Amino acid sequence: MATEAPVSDRPADRPVTPGTAAHHPVVHHPVVRRTERVVVAIVTAAFAIVLFTWAAVVPMYQAADERAHFDAVVHVAIGDGWPDPGDLHLLRAVDEADTAPPSATMGQLLDETGRAETDTVDQMTQHPPTYYAVAAGVLHLVDFAARTPDQALLAVRLLGALLLAPLPALAWATVRRVTRSPRAALVGAFAVVAVPELASIGASASNDAPVVLFSATTVWLATRVLTGDRRVRTSVALAVSLGVAILFKGTALPLIPFVAVALLLAGGPAVRFGARLVRTVGVLAGAAVIGAWWWLRNLLVFHTLQPSGFESIRPPKPFPAGTGPDPFRFADVSWSTIARTFWGSFGGRAQWILSPVVFETATVLALGAILVWAFRREPGLRVAVALASLPAAVLVFQTANAWGSYSATTVVGATQGRYYFPALVAFIALSAIAWRRALTTDTGRRRATVVVSALGAALGCYALVFVYGSFAERSRVRVTPAGLDVLAASSPVPVPVLVSAWCAAVLLLAVAVVLAYGRVARRPRTEDDAVERDTTPAHAHERDTTPAHAHERDTTPAPADDPVLPDSTDVRSEHAG
Repeated sequence: MATEAPVSDRPADRPVTPGTAAHHPVVHHPVVRRTERVVVAIVTAAFAIVLFTWAAVVPMYQAADERAHFDAVVHVAIGDGWPDPGDLHLLRAVDEADTAPPSATMGQLLDETGRAETDTVDQMTQHPPTYYAVAAGVLHLVDFAARTPDQALLAVRLLGALLLAPLPALAWATVRRVTRSPRAALVGAFAVVAVPELASIGASASNDAPVVLFSATTVWLATRVLTGDRRVRTSVALAVSLGVAILFKGTALPLIPFVAVALLLAGGPAVRFGARLVRTVGVLAGAAVIGAWWWLRNLLVFHTLQPSGFESIRPPKPFPAGTGPDPFRFADVSWSTIARTFWGSFGGRAQWILSPVVFETATVLALGAILVWAFRREPGLRVAVALASLPAAVLVFQTANAWGSYSATTVVGATQGRYYFPALVAFIALSAIAWRRALTTDTGRRRATVVVSALGAALGCYALVFVYGSFAERSRVRVTPAGLDVLAASSPVPVPVLVSAWCAAVLLLAVAVVLAYGRVARRPRTEDDAVERDTTPAHAHERDTTPAHAHERDTTPAPADDPVLPDSTDVRSEHAG
């Protein structure tokens, strides 16, 4: 039977000599069997249903900053433009929408209030207007003036759900590229479902969803370059993805140093540093053409990369005499807040919190495994270091921002876990590298596949019931007729549709877990894990000595900038599908 190629970041970029067979490289990829594709498709479809259910179940404005985000969208939709940070105020029609009569439409509320504003500052003009312009287009598409506020908000929420839906497939593709393991890649897809806060934020009125999507595509494309894809079209796609990501929100800015590190490390000593530098500058310049204009404007107009929209809400305040910022308090509040709001702290004030056992255990296991096993001196270390540069950059950016805010206002803020979602796929890939090294037996890896996948699916589905119970069942995880009446009154979607959607997601994820374990995780070692414990010295991967007839491959020469991935006995050419 065939086997997969081991992880390696060297052979793909080794120099070639004109006139040799290697001068005309052929693109190869590990075979992705039909069952694996089916499982990924099922998990992605189930995640899309979960996102739809989140969008329809959560009461109006019960997501982080949702009132302000939706207000900014409506401002753009009615032609109010995009004023400087601190100059935009909440519309009365939007601010009072959650208490308006059930039959009142957005158009009626806007007319009755004369489009007047409140005294409350809407801080969202500190961000680029990109998301808000797109969401305003969605409002016009559904004729929002004729819709009730909850229906208009649902349309904006579903935009976020649509943008976030491909994430399991992107996580799978990234882990598959890095590890060459079907098992690890499928667990990567389930890992997306296992972060309920991601679904909650993604299926709300928020500019986080497009940032997470384009951050994920950026990470996936960067890992392709890291693992040998030197095609021009991949570099162009990477530049476009990065440029679009930074057009939406400042939380995407850490992608810039990540992409630079990834491109400079890609190929290592086998590729001249000058060539790597030229490619890096080219990609970053292309991204800058697309997305840097907003940030350059901020520097020119406000003399800072991102002016704060909170300044009038939370003005500077000195510490009491003889005191100052406390690093230990700052670290304590930051750690607990980030972990809690990364995994599951729902509601407009993050008031519906999953058990600390869940988020603290998950955080310690994930970070601990990465720190202990991901950076061992083995083939693939260069890829792990490059991937780690993204969460490290996010940590530096967010910590500097939060510390600056704390020093100026005495309040520890801006420490939300969702700010780390742009690095989620990199986290998942690093975790896959780490746990594949930690679990050294075939049996252990099979069990880990089914256990982690099942737990992730269960947590993703349970979180919806938890949130429903939090607002409809007086903070009890149960289902009663009275609670369903509360749900019916708060959601624009009929309760039977919501129940059916949740059941469909549970069923699909259960089927995916069974298929993943039965058809992929239990695959004999000769088909999968025989190469996962590859002990060949690193230099031995520099040259393939397998007879040509042992490879299923198309001998058609590929362009010179195409990658030559590490050969294996289970590869097929790009032309073979």
